[in-house]
Amino acid sequence: MIKLGVNVDHVATLREARKGVEPDVVEAALVAQRAGAHQITAHLRQDRRHMQDRDIHALTEALDIHLNLEMAAVKEIIGIAHQVKPYTVCLVPEKRQEVTTEGGLDVAGQRDYLTDVVAGMHDHDIRVSLFIDPDAAQVTASAATGADAVELHTGAYANAGGAAVGEELARLERASALVREAGLALHAGHGLTVGNLAPVVRIPGLREVNIGHSIIARAIFIGLEAAVGEILEALKAGE
Repeated sequence: MIKLGVNVDHVATLREARKGVEPDVVEAALVAQRAGAHQITAHLRQDRRHMQDRDIHALTEALDIHLNLEMAAVKEIIGIAHQVKPYTVCLVPEKRQEVTTEGGLDVAGQRDYLTDVVAGMHDHDIRVSLFIDPDAAQVTASAATGADAVELHTGAYANAGGAAVGEELARLERASALVREAGLALHAGHGLTVGNLAPVVRIPGLREVNIGHSIIARAIFIGLEAAVGEILEALKAGE
């Protein structure tokens, strides 16, 4: 089965709206774990707009499933990752003014630096995924860094309408073929929902999807455990 990573960032977003203690990020992660999630994903941003350092440490201690730490490849966060030792780090681009991650990492433009970052993570027994757009040059550069996986940015597909949906899906399929040829594990994420997940699930070789916003939004109406369950059912139905 394709593995599901549940991103709990938006639980922290709601908590930080009042700078309080509720809702509890760890409690949410444990509910997702109980519902059948295979890993928990959390993005520790440089501006700490949602997840805080204490959340990452607490998740590491509380979870029985893997932690996937999304992060910018900057010295401060690299140091935290080396200390915490999540199962995987997913290196992502980060802009101060963006609402959410707007595009993939430019691996081709900073390949030498990222190669060193990947090596440092491997020295600490941490797997590395690179969050990239479905672009041939970025796939090739990702393989050259020594990374273990790439997560294809599915945002353009998720936001497309009409004929563009098929075009964006074709881009994902072409990039996925290159990922498989390069020997990298294939992951996908951003903007995926119960409604648009099935075509992505059918891409050969896909091992993992990471979904956050749609699960947390759906949880408002049906509860978090049920919202995770819906995505798991969609993954099974699409295979």
